[in-house]
Amino acid sequence: MRKHTIWAIGSLLLISTLPTISWVSAKKSQLQFFDSPTEPVLEEIAYSYSNTQLFDQYVDSTFEKAELAASGLDVAVFRKALVGYYNLKKTNLVSPERQILTIIDFNRKSSQKRLWIVDLASNKLLFNTLVAHGQGSGGDMATNFSNTENSHQSSLGFYITSETYFGKHGFSMKLEGMDKGFNTNARDRAVVVHGAEYVSQSFIDRTGRLGRSHGCPALPVELTNKIINTIKGQTLLFIDGPATNYTSNYLDQEIAVSNFLTSGNTVPASI
Repeated sequence: MRKHTIWAIGSLLLISTLPTISWVSAKKSQLQFFDSPTEPVLEEIAYSYSNTQLFDQYVDSTFEKAELAASGLDVAVFRKALVGYYNLKKTNLVSPERQILTIIDFNRKSSQKRLWIVDLASNKLLFNTLVAHGQGSGGDMATNFSNTENSHQSSLGFYITSETYFGKHGFSMKLEGMDKGFNTNARDRAVVVHGAEYVSQSFIDRTGRLGRSHGCPALPVELTNKIINTIKGQTLLFIDGPATNYTSNYLDQEIAVSNFLTSGNTVPASI
């Protein structure tokens, strides 16, 4: 009688676990080939992976594939930039065809490379170079930021790249500030992308830091044309820095995750 009871209990346990084993196996096999978060399989795996986890996996995967860690980019800054990108992606402000993201991190010294341009479509780092901050923002480190005219300070936040032109600094590009109270006066302040001789390693060697602008994210002269031609035409530029009061409507994670899930982007098969 005892043997029959043990056998019956064992059989029941085996039967009850079979559906779970089959479900997990099926999910593993599906995850080896699914490409897009809009495919039906994404809905099926929602039981085990939240939407936020999927977005985080995408951030980590892109960061790794573009080899951004080796370039010195902080993954937290990259994540903020991507959140802003997907907040703005559904608008008519950002080009739907050109998935280019420019990041400037003023948490780093001016003597360090602190500008990155990433092609999100190919997961490739296109540029990593020096960039200047405003005279009023600080010496080697930018610590003060303003949206006020004649402050000669840099402004934090999200920008949309606008039209190009030839001015006193040569080939240049205007910017549209998107964060009210932080950078929306960029056009009136003539905060633009341009080249400058003081943005160079030779200047750093002489002075210990880069030269400074009137608030513009100034570039090395030899790269200016290439960079502007790469990021012009309604792509996103994000400037981060050591300011505790900076806030943005475009750092809404829920909107970013929702737009990401419906945008047809590739989710890494390693999830």
